[in-house]
Amino acid sequence: MKEQVISVQHLTKQYQNTQNSGIRDISFDIARGQIIAILGESGSGKSTLLKCIYGLLKVDEGQVLFQGKRVKGPDEQLIPGHKEMKMVTQDFSLNIYAKVYDNIASMLSNTDVKAKQEKTIQMMGHLNIQHLRDKKITELSGGEQQRVAIAKALISDTSLLLLDEPFSQVDALLKNQLRADIKRIVAETGVTVVLVSHDPADGMFLADKLLLIKDGQLVQQGAPEYVYNHPEHAYTARLLGNANVLNTVDAEKLGLHTKGEEVVIYPEWVELKSSWNSRRFEVKDVYYKGFYEELLLEREGVQIRAIQLNRGEHKKHGYLQASISKHIVCPS
Repeated sequence: MKEQVISVQHLTKQYQNTQNSGIRDISFDIARGQIIAILGESGSGKSTLLKCIYGLLKVDEGQVLFQGKRVKGPDEQLIPGHKEMKMVTQDFSLNIYAKVYDNIASMLSNTDVKAKQEKTIQMMGHLNIQHLRDKKITELSGGEQQRVAIAKALISDTSLLLLDEPFSQVDALLKNQLRADIKRIVAETGVTVVLVSHDPADGMFLADKLLLIKDGQLVQQGAPEYVYNHPEHAYTARLLGNANVLNTVDAEKLGLHTKGEEVVIYPEWVELKSSWNSRRFEVKDVYYKGFYEELLLEREGVQIRAIQLNRGEHKKHGYLQASISKHIVCPS
């Protein structure tokens, strides 16, 4: 069993000037070497939670334990934060006029210059930025600056790396590479990573554990595969899989029986074939997605989305037979 690094216990932080803001009564644990993704809509409290873990915000109730010791708030120490934690924000906090090498090396002392040089070069290798060594930060792209910021954060024997929207300034081509680099660094160094993102793909790709936040509350946590396939709230399914969510009346029109709650149907659970329980749908629209198409289907005024692997098989404004192989009844 892995050693527990972080324990968040009944954490509450509310902003007085805004009702229902911040976070409320959140608890979870993080094991060493895990990648944790905190996911939620904008304004759900993700960044507030991250700042509370780091010690940047004074909490109203509860506590954060780092390796068994309480993390102090900004009202208890001169320099906010924890020395064994590093936080990379969206502004990167780099010296924009200094070179890449100097930005990273600045986190190490000069007591052993040779060791400092070797460690800096090694860290640049981890992030695949050796070729940027002598470039100034102002000459780098957003994605390159992100890598430098992560290297700078990790070089001083960091135990816990906190990332606030780490891929927001990275284009689609580099995003998967940076995700893979973070996963590799965790495997190589044993560092624990907690990242905040509004993009569920970040968590599904990277994380060992997801934390789903809604309106400042933790609505579900667990391994990505489990949370995706067993959403406890319609919010979770919408966020992770762009799910079809139907109310009781609409669900009944498709032959699905509910208990007064909403019904969740992922597009891949809609089977485009004739069977004993299939129904006739009109194809309202077709969206090209590369190797597959997404169909917008309608029956009796109820619309759902389905995945079509054989592109072009069903055209817009045509009709097809479809059945729903699986659905989940859960609260909104």
